Order: sequence, then structure tokens, then C-alpha cells
Amino acid sequence: MHLDAVEKLIHGTIEKVILDDEYYNPSNNVNNIEKQLSETKFKLGMEYANNGKKEEALKELDEALFLDTDNFLIRKQRWYIRHPEKFSPIIDIEWQQEQLKKEKAQEALLKDGLACGPEGCVLPGTTIKNENK
Repeated sequence: MHLDAVEKLIHGTIEKVILDDEYYNPSNNVNNIEKQLSETKFKLGMEYANNGKKEEALKELDEALFLDTDNFLIRKQRWYIRHPEKFSPIIDIEWQQEQLKKEKAQEALLKDGLACGPEGCVLPGTTIKNENK
């Protein structure tokens, strides 16, 4: 489905591709200040990553994603830092889709105020730990 849409775009038979699934078009309910803070934390996280400071980078990227959970770029950078083997020599799309489902399920628990699980409870104002580090 997506391949056909991209081919039509390349051949000029359509001007715009609209991907109609949640994987590519999440609902984004982020206000402007949260978005700006998320972008700032993303940039800081990438600077840390570029300077070899993995833990600092992940802290900033985790916080950026907490502010803007629908930002797929932030999510992928976190995955790349934590799991570089999933991106080389080829990108493991199936793993990414499964990882996205897991993370979205965790985020739904946090959103609903049910942030307790086998590892304990997440306290408001603390960074979310990821067991896949």
C-alpha cells in the first residue's frame, strides 16, 4: 500500500501521499510550549550523543519523548542509541513496529495514571526508565 503511494508520487501521478495508519500518522496533542521544550531536549540529547555521552543523551531523549510521545524521530534516535544492531546492516522494521507497540502500551498506562507495574511505580516528575537499555 505505501510502496504504491510512493511510486505514484515519484512518477508524478499524485502530488501528495497521505499514509492512513497510526504507525505513520499518530494523533499529536502537544501544546506549543511542550513541543518547544521537547525539541530543545532532542537537540541537547543529539549533542550529547554526538559527543559520546550516551547516558546523558538517553536522559534528554527520554524526557523529550515524554513531552511529545508521537514524535517518531525522537523515538527512533533513542532506539538507535540503545539498539544500534537493529539499524545496521539493515533496519529491522518489524522490531521497530513491535517496540512501538510495547512503548505505546507503557505510555498509555502512564497517561491513565496506572504507572505501576512489576518494576514498581513511576513517580510524577521522574524520568521513565527503559528496561531495554
